[in-house]
Amino acid sequence: MPSKPKIILLTLGEELLLGLTPNGHLTFIGDQLRQVGTPLHSNITISDSPEDIESYFEEYWKRADVLITTGGLGPTVDDRTKEVIGKCLGEKLVFDPTVMQAIEDRFKMLGLQLNENNRKQAYHFENAEVLHNPNGTAPGLWLEKDGKILAMLPGPPHELQPMFKDQVLTRLQAKGLVQDSENYIQIRTTGIGESNLETMLQDIADREEGLELAYCAHPGMVDFRMSFPNQINPYDRLTELAEECRQMLGEAFLTIGNDSLVDIVSKILRRKKLKLATVESCTGGYIANEITNIPGSSEYFVGGLATYSSGAKEDLISVPTELIQQHSAVSEEVAIAMAIGVAERLESDYAISVTGYIGPGGGTEKDPVGTVYIGIHSPSGTHAQRFSFRGPRVAQKHRAFNAAMDMLRREIIR
Repeated sequence: MPSKPKIILLTLGEELLLGLTPNGHLTFIGDQLRQVGTPLHSNITISDSPEDIESYFEEYWKRADVLITTGGLGPTVDDRTKEVIGKCLGEKLVFDPTVMQAIEDRFKMLGLQLNENNRKQAYHFENAEVLHNPNGTAPGLWLEKDGKILAMLPGPPHELQPMFKDQVLTRLQAKGLVQDSENYIQIRTTGIGESNLETMLQDIADREEGLELAYCAHPGMVDFRMSFPNQINPYDRLTELAEECRQMLGEAFLTIGNDSLVDIVSKILRRKKLKLATVESCTGGYIANEITNIPGSSEYFVGGLATYSSGAKEDLISVPTELIQQHSAVSEEVAIAMAIGVAERLESDYAISVTGYIGPGGGTEKDPVGTVYIGIHSPSGTHAQRFSFRGPRVAQKHRAFNAAMDMLRREIIR
């Protein structure tokens, strides 16, 4: 088997194909393997039908060095994975009294009646190693055959996840099939477009032999990953390049890793012992909700107001009626007044205000639907910025939230 094995994930289940259940197995297993520098090669999701299991297993067993399957190991009629794959591999299924006893003990502990169907879970491939399931009755299997590895895991996440971490991953590590750390570094940027970012990094890409760059755009952010796919544990050199990129990007550099804008802003506010307040019109409390989803936000977030109507702006944060009449509720001037008003009302160091038209109705010729003004109040003053967003209402709220977090971050670090 090669030192960098091709690992393929085969997820089974009609509920995945029908969209009734998200494919969390891909997210979890992909993340676990990423952390040890051996990313998944591919993932295929198929139905529970015997024909599909047979055809897809045979195809991807040929391609893989390590094949991981999830689902289909339960006691019901649609749990056929073990039987079909055993037939494909010419593996005899044998009854294991030890596994059966574990199943019986678990049913007794839970006060449940054992069904005869559960006996099928006590069968395993004659040449396979049983993977103990501490949270369920369906054990997994580990089979080494034809110079390849097959790891079969049950479908429920609370059963699969500890089994993968404690049993599958440890076996891969013991065989030297995964590395000591990630084989790439991800840098998250904000305020710079994907194409401009690629142009900025071109000199590094040309200079570093074997370096690969990959880009991924998100609302308000662009990530790029740097890796040396043909090197083992290249983390030291990647760390040096990441620091070079940090210096080059300046304020556009957000973080190394996966922290979100709100995670980063939260850490800065806590570290500096600063207080933040919000006042929202078109986003209706979305920003305050996202902030308070962060553990520890009570250390810096003093409160938020949703002043959706002009009257609420006037009554709760003292925005002058004349200002709204002169400039409209959606304007730079009102966004500034809102930020000042909530900072004074809630006695905060910093404040965020948002007002805009997120549709589908509303808007003016000057400020059409999608126009959002975001205000930032700080000890050094107050200013607002005009944005133009597109998409459904919730998507626009999320983009406004990210833009507000980035404005606040830049204001604080300056």
